[in-house]
Amino acid sequence: MSLTDLSVAAPATTAAEPAETQETETPRAESLQDVVDCGRVEATQAWLDEHAPHLIADQLARMDAVPAGLAFRLLDKDRALAVFEELEPVDQQQILSGLRGQAFRELVEEMDPDDRARMLREAPAKVAKKVLAGLSPHERRMTAALLGYPEGSVGRYMTPEVVALPRQLTVAQALQMVRVKGVGAETVYTLPVVDLGRRLIGIVELRELVLSAPEAMVSDLVVTEPVFARATDSAEKAARLMRETNLINLSVVDSEDRLVGLLTIDDAVEVIEAADSEDVARQAGAAPWAGHYMAAGVFQLARYRAMWLLLLLVAATLTVSVTDAFEATLAQAAHLALFIPLLIGAGGNAGAQAATSCVRALAVGEVRVSDLLRVIWRECRVGLVLGSMLAAVGMVIGGVFVSADIALVVGITLIIICGWAATIGGTMPLLAKKLRIDPAVISAPMVTTLVDATGLVIYFTTAKVVLGI
Repeated sequence: MSLTDLSVAAPATTAAEPAETQETETPRAESLQDVVDCGRVEATQAWLDEHAPHLIADQLARMDAVPAGLAFRLLDKDRALAVFEELEPVDQQQILSGLRGQAFRELVEEMDPDDRARMLREAPAKVAKKVLAGLSPHERRMTAALLGYPEGSVGRYMTPEVVALPRQLTVAQALQMVRVKGVGAETVYTLPVVDLGRRLIGIVELRELVLSAPEAMVSDLVVTEPVFARATDSAEKAARLMRETNLINLSVVDSEDRLVGLLTIDDAVEVIEAADSEDVARQAGAAPWAGHYMAAGVFQLARYRAMWLLLLLVAATLTVSVTDAFEATLAQAAHLALFIPLLIGAGGNAGAQAATSCVRALAVGEVRVSDLLRVIWRECRVGLVLGSMLAAVGMVIGGVFVSADIALVVGITLIIICGWAATIGGTMPLLAKKLRIDPAVISAPMVTTLVDATGLVIYFTTAKVVLGI
């Protein structure tokens, strides 16, 4: 081979090498499903050993019951519990269905009472009975006590395993009590202080005990006006109170101010996440569902969405009725039909924006039912401002494609529709709250459907007045 041949061949070899290097440096990461599907037990065990519990839980939630159960049974006892508590209740039930005998009893026994109660809230009666039967008397009593509180109350989510300090202790005695009783408690960072009747007097942080002199009295360190919730209060309300006050644990008392548990920050985050997920689903016109999205079947997802779509379809017949009622107006000015999608789209979007903002403000406590008149006045002005901006663009479009008089009708209608839509969108969630209906049920699609029908009435009425038809 000549030097010329080598000089031509060399670049081809050089160019191929980076491609091979790049291909070997970025292999596709295998998921747990891939490893299990290959039937390699050693590889599955290695994958589980190399990943954190929350990552394993995410992979198990994506898998069908049988392969998920097979993979879960390869975990050692401690890691199995950590992974299990990371799963959603519906996925926990799926794993439990594949366990038998001692493995089943050990898993449910080692769970924290609040996590166990959360799982049983959504479990079929047969599963709940089996779980309770496998518990020791002590764990069964704690779990039954939590399940005895109203659905959605903070009592269902709190941990009853709390280290409560008598106020007459010294710091040294209090720390010794924490060492002895803290092993069975879910958290020791916040320590409630109680009297002889177990009534809540205040709280003291573990940090204060550690940094104080051993001979100091707990009564000198206690915060005597603690933030607390009653066991029957809404869990969402209690969780948002924790966020507002920057607490990592919230004391929970009964009707007589006796300490019954703590709401921990991890449970508070889950409560807020579940509430927000439910609101998002309802605002999108769907029923909320539990479990991993990727594990849900096609027909399961369709079932959650179908009812709302059917209701909205029936509600949309109002739009058909309005169009039919103004058929004579359309016959005299056929060009009016060109702008119907533009107008009802703008009005529906304005109403949906207002409804979403108001539902969110209600959820985080920024707006109350008593603010109804202020919200109406505020959203009406916002809608009129937005309508004026859109009207300027709409009139240009109307003037270019049709005529000046039709453009004027479009402009006036946009101002009125946007003002009306924003007012309706901001008002309906507050009225729903006053009537004790979930504001998220008054979802954006429902507001949009209502605004579509009323918007057409506004449009055709404006056309009749301006055009004299």
